Amino acid sequence: MAISLTKGQRVSLEKVAPGLEAVLVGLGWDINKTDSGTDFDLDASIFMLGSDEKIVSEKHFIFYNNPKSPDQSASVEYMGDNRTGAGEGDDEVILVNLTKVPNDVQKLVFTVTIYEADQRSQNFGQVDNAYVRLVDVKTKNEVLRYDLAEDYSIETALVMAELYRKDGTWRMSAIGSGYQGGLQALLNRYQR
Repeated sequence: MAISLTKGQRVSLEKVAPGLEAVLVGLGWDINKTDSGTDFDLDASIFMLGSDEKIVSEKHFIFYNNPKSPDQSASVEYMGDNRTGAGEGDDEVILVNLTKVPNDVQKLVFTVTIYEADQRSQNFGQVDNAYVRLVDVKTKNEVLRYDLAEDYSIETALVMAELYRKDGTWRMSAIGSGYQGGLQALLNRYQR
């Protein structure tokens, strides 16, 4: 049974799933019925940060045009862009091999942005049932889940969750922070 997190909650992966090596990070959402009449295209991105809270290099920004981390084992892999959010289950998926993430990467930040949000007059207030979940690749069991419950009526970018190292182990933090300015706002925050 997965542990359901609340905003701001942090949990040690070693405590909830001892021996966890690789995880599937699933992100999902639904478009509410009173949308803008234009298709929504939500995009997941992963920022691989060093100890200074900035991306290690431009290649450490993982998204649909750069789907694999630059390390030899491709420890972080974005599995593809779902342009509609249609259907049940995860809309976008990222695979993370926790045992192979290079030591210079201290944090993985999982974000979702709305493609062309300003041009399409869209925001996260028009999105329902957004969640992020962590699944053990080996057992296929859902370990952690965070369902966003807030109304993000002016935000066009969300930081959903973070995986970070502390005392030699990986932990997850449920963030749920919204930003105006879409992907550019996140790039401004995490780029060197």
